[in-house]
Amino acid sequence: MSRYTITVTGTVTGQGRSDPDAVIGYDPPLRTYFLQAFPHEETDEPALWLGTRDRAFETLEDLRHAAISHGYDFMPLSPKLAAKLVDDEAAASGRPVRDTILGQMLKHLNQPK
Repeated sequence: MSRYTITVTGTVTGQGRSDPDAVIGYDPPLRTYFLQAFPHEETDEPALWLGTRDRAFETLEDLRHAAISHGYDFMPLSPKLAAKLVDDEAAASGRPVRDTILGQMLKHLNQPK
């Protein structure tokens, strides 16, 4: 399972919440991307936890749409982090990503300018 620290922000006007210690990653056994943010005040569980069931979010875009529907966003991700997440998913699936069109695009985005 991959885990990367990112910032999740509230998108609802006046909400102004932000969690700079949120976690995004890929869970191979569940075959899904996941997002955890905002420690719950009474439990150890995150208040926002997406990606807890099999194939819940097969793409980062699916995960982002779900976060937005809950009033949060985690974009923009750096191209390097987005590439790592896609590579994590590909490695778990046994597919080489860097040889695909998406892999070539991610490689291009990660080249120094």
